Amino acid sequence: MFARIFGYGNRTGWLVLAVLVLLILLPLAAVVIQVLLPGVFFGTWELGDLSLLLDVFKRPLWYQSLKNTLTLGIGTTVLGTILGAALATVRSNWSFPGSKLLDGTVWLLLITPSFIIAQGWVLFAAADGLASRWLGWDWVHSAVFTPAGLVFVMSFSKFPFAYLAVRSALEWKVDRLSEAGRLNGGSAWTVWRTVQAPLLLPAYFSGAMLVFMDAVGDFGLPASIAAVFRFPTLPYSIYSALYTSPIRFDMAGVLSFYLVLLIALAMSVQFYALRKSRFDFLNSRATRSEPRKPSRGGAWLAAVNLLIVAIAAGVPFGSNLVSSVTRANGERGVSFTFEHYGELFRNGGVLSEGLLHSLEIAAGAALIGALVGFLVSYVLTYSTFSLRQAVDVISLISLAVPGVVLGIGYIFIWNQAWLERIGLLLYGKPAILVLASVAGAIPVITRILTGAMAKVPRSLLSAAQMQGAPFGRRLRTILLPLLRGALVSAALAAFGASVFDLATTSILFPPNFMTLPVVINKAFEDLRFGYAAAATLTGGGVVIAIIFAAEWLFKPRRGPK
Repeated sequence: MFARIFGYGNRTGWLVLAVLVLLILLPLAAVVIQVLLPGVFFGTWELGDLSLLLDVFKRPLWYQSLKNTLTLGIGTTVLGTILGAALATVRSNWSFPGSKLLDGTVWLLLITPSFIIAQGWVLFAAADGLASRWLGWDWVHSAVFTPAGLVFVMSFSKFPFAYLAVRSALEWKVDRLSEAGRLNGGSAWTVWRTVQAPLLLPAYFSGAMLVFMDAVGDFGLPASIAAVFRFPTLPYSIYSALYTSPIRFDMAGVLSFYLVLLIALAMSVQFYALRKSRFDFLNSRATRSEPRKPSRGGAWLAAVNLLIVAIAAGVPFGSNLVSSVTRANGERGVSFTFEHYGELFRNGGVLSEGLLHSLEIAAGAALIGALVGFLVSYVLTYSTFSLRQAVDVISLISLAVPGVVLGIGYIFIWNQAWLERIGLLLYGKPAILVLASVAGAIPVITRILTGAMAKVPRSLLSAAQMQGAPFGRRLRTILLPLLRGALVSAALAAFGASVFDLATTSILFPPNFMTLPVVINKAFEDLRFGYAAAATLTGGGVVIAIIFAAEWLFKPRRGPK
């Protein structure tokens, strides 16, 4: 029995499970334990006052944070899902000028940190922002900086989740179902409402859940708008609890508990809605969807698409670009200048130091994350490990849990006095940022590598094993060469995401150890909008250049035909 459970074939599985528990599950469990036993991580063993959980409805800031998070989450879920699903349906059915631009915008919004998008909207809609100064639209400020306005802004940054979920579900179609409805007298709208839409419920629910989880856990938007508009949410109030004097661990623990609870409820609603229904309608008559040119209204589709792209991407990215090269001259208007870029590196500016620190952290996270993700994917694809399902679930948890909650857990776990005696007291050191970045990158790395690994037949590894090749050699000589391109892509995806991770770095960055997102956010809080915009574009440009250079250096090249 012992040999079967801990035999060589399962060693990798147990190792991977232990690493995932340490990086992801243990910090999240610590957040819940802190509520039940508030002093346990600081040497005090006493049962917590569970009535503190109900104080969220009594204390004004706590209650307002929960209320704002629910307003933002529910509103964004409804509007973002409708927008994303509608655009995906139109894009899958019709071809029109500018349709490719929509696809590019979706991916741009997905990979861009939310605080940069929110920062662009602040630059555009502030009282003396670009809308008022350049276009004379004074009404934009009062329209955007309201709960409804913030829902609108967040919906236009989160709709890509619903767009991709529904677009993927529409890749294949069975026309005979719709044709039967039309032959029975149903209009196009009736057929869509009674036949097509019900069959797409899994995609709609999945997209809505992704939108909701990303919206309620978003730290970037409240962090950016705090400079001009007070709208506390659970993630931002958790961050504030750690940077007040004295530190409010009770507040951080309770609010983190409610944030995790909201995400768990969202996932439960999806599982409950789908568990008793069947949606498997594809058969041998299914054909791949091919967008066709509309018989009429093509110009309207192109115009609406251009408007949506302008709102979703043009406003935030255009505002950052314009603000980085302009300055206000009072009543004389605006003049173009590059002084903001010159200020970035003047007198040993903090940007170069912050950028260097972020690149170091991201590089470490990419290398360690690639190794961990590779082993996780191997266990999921080839191993007979009995707890593979647990490995799969844990590897996805950090995708759903907000970075601020993960950061809180890391403080509780890695700020123990006994760790100092063995040299593992990581709180207050850059190493903790690397570990947190690895935890956040594991879901992306694992999904990329698992998809690529599924194409490599198990028989190749079995044949090498029968010839006496040990485990390490099989990985080194078979899997790594075949997965080189996917491994580079996964590592670079982790690298790019780690550089601009504002949530965890804002909570965990050591004293006098600035990172790029913290530098940008602090400049924004100090109302140095031009400097923040220039830092954003400069840092983003450096990261993109590094990614392109790494792809050229390390990705396999096609040989001559």
